Amino acid sequence: MTPAPQTAPAARVSVEQAKLSKRLHRLLGQAVADFRMLEDGDKVMVCVSGGKDSYALLDLLIDLRERAPIRFDLVAANLDQKQPGFPAHVLPQYLASRGIAYHIENQDTYSIVKRVIPEGKTMCSLCSRLRRGVLYRVASELGATKIALGHHRDDMLQTLFMNMFFGARLKAMPAKLVSDDGRHVVIRPLAYVCETDLERWAQQRAYPIIPCSLCGSQQNLQRVQTKAMLRDWETRFPGRVDNLFKAMTHVVPSHLLDRDLYPFATLRARGVADPAGDRAFDEEPCDVQSLEGVPVQTWRERDDGQAAC
Repeated sequence: MTPAPQTAPAARVSVEQAKLSKRLHRLLGQAVADFRMLEDGDKVMVCVSGGKDSYALLDLLIDLRERAPIRFDLVAANLDQKQPGFPAHVLPQYLASRGIAYHIENQDTYSIVKRVIPEGKTMCSLCSRLRRGVLYRVASELGATKIALGHHRDDMLQTLFMNMFFGARLKAMPAKLVSDDGRHVVIRPLAYVCETDLERWAQQRAYPIIPCSLCGSQQNLQRVQTKAMLRDWETRFPGRVDNLFKAMTHVVPSHLLDRDLYPFATLRARGVADPAGDRAFDEEPCDVQSLEGVPVQTWRERDDGQAAC
């Protein structure tokens, strides 16, 4: 019997889902390649919390393992922090259904955090330090050569702004780093993926999401407010967040103020022209040019530092 043809709305949904899948796989593969996150023979411990990001990370890495030109193994790891009401059966059932090796580590860090942090204060810092230490130990016990975390593009941008706003540092979240104890390489394969795509993917894949009763319940967190700021910018100024992220990959040390990063003290005029030497904004002077027949308004920076055409 011939199946009934799809309706137009259903067909559009199917096409959009296929595009989303293709984009997520492409962006993860690009990040893995750009930062050489994986090597032949790696054993990757994928940290799975029960949130959408770590589910998607594991999902995409399983697919990558099947088609990658190198061989690597995956093991999922979860830290059961003994939060009240935590559904301990959910992750084992899901991971078993995916046919992936997994390890559940039981450690009551919840009680420590609640005991040490006063009511109403931010718990994330201590919670993450405790969780990080446990996961590093587990990685060593499992023989993992890489630790994969589910942080995405928006996490990195939020960290950048939080460090600028509250730490006076131009510092974000790297896609690849050596762990605090110096014994592990930590990777973030979702570095190029935006959170809204992960939200759509999680809904499409129907992940059994487990909410966090610690960080997830604190709406006054600076990270929550920073996230709202970036979401508002993206709504009002489409493309701004993309440009912010791209800026982290195009750093010009000579146009910042870090004297340890650039030798300002020994800088001398050498009589050699530098096309980008004193241009703080755009590359072109102010005029109307033609790009394939389409007028393009370019901008320059005025002497007083304000943008002008």
